[in-house]
Amino acid sequence: MDTNARAHDPVASPSVPHLLNKVPEVTLYFWIIKILCTTVGETFSDYLNSTLGLGLNLTAVIMTAILAAVLVAQFRARRYVPAIYWTAVVLVSVVGTLVSDKLADDFGISLVTTTVLFAVLLAGTFALWFAKERTLSIHSITTRRREGFYWAAILFTFALGTSAGDLFAERLNLGYWPTAGIVAVLIAVIAVSHLAVRSKGVLAFWLAYILTRPLGASMGDGMSQAPKDGGFGLGTTGTSLIYLAAILGLVVFLSVSGVDRDDEGDSVPVLEDEEQPEPALATES
Repeated sequence: MDTNARAHDPVASPSVPHLLNKVPEVTLYFWIIKILCTTVGETFSDYLNSTLGLGLNLTAVIMTAILAAVLVAQFRARRYVPAIYWTAVVLVSVVGTLVSDKLADDFGISLVTTTVLFAVLLAGTFALWFAKERTLSIHSITTRRREGFYWAAILFTFALGTSAGDLFAERLNLGYWPTAGIVAVLIAVIAVSHLAVRSKGVLAFWLAYILTRPLGASMGDGMSQAPKDGGFGLGTTGTSLIYLAAILGLVVFLSVSGVDRDDEGDSVPVLEDEEQPEPALATES
């Protein structure tokens, strides 16, 4: 490698301490918890907003403040810590849902407009991320700047998934479970495309990440809403508790087992001008 390139690399430079990779390996556990988090984003925001009667504004303020505090802890950590990371994802899911709902419900902005808006913001985030870092790989979140791009993208995927999912459900009026089934099929098509014909891993990963939002939201609504509306009638409280308990159990398992952490790979500084592997939909254990 060119020594001059190494000298100007912010990660390789001895004056700038590198971080260990700050995100989990993309395993089956990753996708299970991600879907659970999206469901909680739907049901818990409804629980705070409607069941507890906090209202959309107060709920948004409280959850945004808590998210900011958790993100501070996430950025200060020097490696991937399951409890901190997945708490942040749950909170981003809630806040992303609230942002979309706020624009649609309080400001009267159409779901078509918010869907386009969040798609543009997400595309802009990716463009700036790649322009600055020359990679969108989640296997190289080893600098503060890359981590900032990563969490901005995560927020916009949740907001985009909320708006697009609501638009899809509103226009087609298929019901919760048929909608969940259709989105699950789309995710399966992306996975098969990636695994069978080796489509671009970065593109496949982020498309699947966006689609898990309407999948989880439809599942959450299907469990929480009354039977007369096509749901199981568990309510937002019961559904939120079930999914939060499942997330907690899996996070404890990951914290103890470390199966979603690549210690060997994480222990090596990631250099800016090295080609990084693209994220897969799932990695082999």
